[in-house]
Amino acid sequence: MMFVKLVVNVRRCSCYPESFRQQRIGTQEDLRVDGRGCEDYRCAEVETDVVSNTSGSARVKLGHTDILVGVKAEMGTPKWERPDEGYLEFFVDCSANATPEFEGRGGDDLGTEIANTLYRIFNNKGSIDLTSLCISPREHCWILYVDVLLLECGGNLFDAISIAVKAALFNTSIPKVRVLEDEEGSKDIELSDDPYDCIRLNVENVPCIITLSKIGYRHVVDATLQEEACSLASLLVSVTSKGVLTCLRKVGKGSLDPESIFEMMETGKRVGKVLHASLQTILQKEENLGPKRQKVGFLG
Repeated sequence: MMFVKLVVNVRRCSCYPESFRQQRIGTQEDLRVDGRGCEDYRCAEVETDVVSNTSGSARVKLGHTDILVGVKAEMGTPKWERPDEGYLEFFVDCSANATPEFEGRGGDDLGTEIANTLYRIFNNKGSIDLTSLCISPREHCWILYVDVLLLECGGNLFDAISIAVKAALFNTSIPKVRVLEDEEGSKDIELSDDPYDCIRLNVENVPCIITLSKIGYRHVVDATLQEEACSLASLLVSVTSKGVLTCLRKVGKGSLDPESIFEMMETGKRVGKVLHASLQTILQKEENLGPKRQKVGFLG
């Protein structure tokens, strides 16, 4: 495990709020309240392999937003409409410690909304090679249960969660299996007990979510809670490492005109490519360290 930092900095334009009430007015200046530009992310801390009893895990801290993701690979039966593919299942737990609003069942609606967004983004052939999760067509496949835990909410949840999910999938190891068939035609599954005899997922095409929040006549990425409170509408775009948009979703009660949507899409593609490049570089460096990686861990 290794504790690393991810910095995405693509400075273009930004907003300078004179006060919390004047956030929307201050979007004409080239400075946000925390010194960032419109297309600047806060420093993100990325740590993988943090939970021992999972197939893969990651923790991401983006400002005051703290996300923990664990991936568990289990055998199951392929879906009837996709008999030669495995699939992913998402569960999002909004911890009451993250914000008082999540006490009781307060976070259920948000958890469902996030999970549905993740389903739209990840359960397709373009994101992950789901056929690589198939063991025996129509009979056995790997199901990846992706558990997302919101430890702290400090704005920009969707982006932080998508980064954590990609990092956890990158860290995921799935045991190799052999299908043995006897003379009578019955099949047995033999699991390798060698921890190094495993398959790894190709996450090159796994998209990340870029949330663009409209404040006044401008839009910003990686909005803080204060900025989100001043934004009536946001656009969520999932972008691959090559800058290809795979999903688009508008959130908030406000409206977005076609010209703003086009500009936000272009910004999302530009920022997304930089984000992917930085994240992939960090994950690869950590992987290359192997056993020499610094042991930090979730409770470290």
